[in-house]
Amino acid sequence: MTFGAASGLWACIYGVAGAIIGSFIAALVLRWLDDRSVLSGRSACDGCGKTLRAWELIPIVSAVILRGRCARCGQRIDPVHIRVELLAVLVGAVAGWLAGPDGWTGAMFGWSLLALASLDALALWLPDRLTAWLAGTGLVTGALGFAPLLGDRIVGGLAGFGALWAVAAGYRRWRGREGMGGGDPKLLGAIGLWLGWRMLPAVLLAACLIGLGHVLVRRMLGARIAGDDMVPLGLLLAVAAYPCWLLMIASAP
Repeated sequence: MTFGAASGLWACIYGVAGAIIGSFIAALVLRWLDDRSVLSGRSACDGCGKTLRAWELIPIVSAVILRGRCARCGQRIDPVHIRVELLAVLVGAVAGWLAGPDGWTGAMFGWSLLALASLDALALWLPDRLTAWLAGTGLVTGALGFAPLLGDRIVGGLAGFGALWAVAAGYRRWRGREGMGGGDPKLLGAIGLWLGWRMLPAVLLAACLIGLGHVLVRRMLGARIAGDDMVPLGLLLAVAAYPCWLLMIASAP
């Protein structure tokens, strides 16, 4: 795989698109957590309630200019906005750099994972609607001929869901209580519909290593870790899955 000016151009295009999509994802996440519709109502400051003007809604730029605060009341704007927007820019730019004009597929995958990861990190919640969207787009891109093959994706979807469902069922039978959220098997199944069955072991291994690293860092910082602490497995799976897509694309002939 070679890179050049065209790769840089597509990275810029999908990076800019990522800033716009990231703004929508951040609004979706925060509004869903407040049980509000993302499709109705204009954006307003949570402090003073004033409707935000167009120049206050420019992704990333407005946050930098206003130093993360409302222009009218000075109330601090939830940092979830700029964090999600920056991550969405990174997702889009890397997808464009590696895949060129076809980078929209990886960008869509990454942006969908970003929304799910954000909700799981903030509320331990993986909405079925978003997981179904991820699964559906995986099937559609496979049907359009994008690698991996559609058959590999379908096997990956079944294997991903089945593997975590079996683990959850076994834990419930052994310990007599739930040990895994119902959304986690669905998410791994949706990831399998994007990456195919061959990449699933890499996703699970990377997710485990990321989780272990997080726990070790917390222990080093003096945090107390209990055996019944809730772990956002969906977040770990999402963080692991996108680099696996990048690896798959980078290693393609």
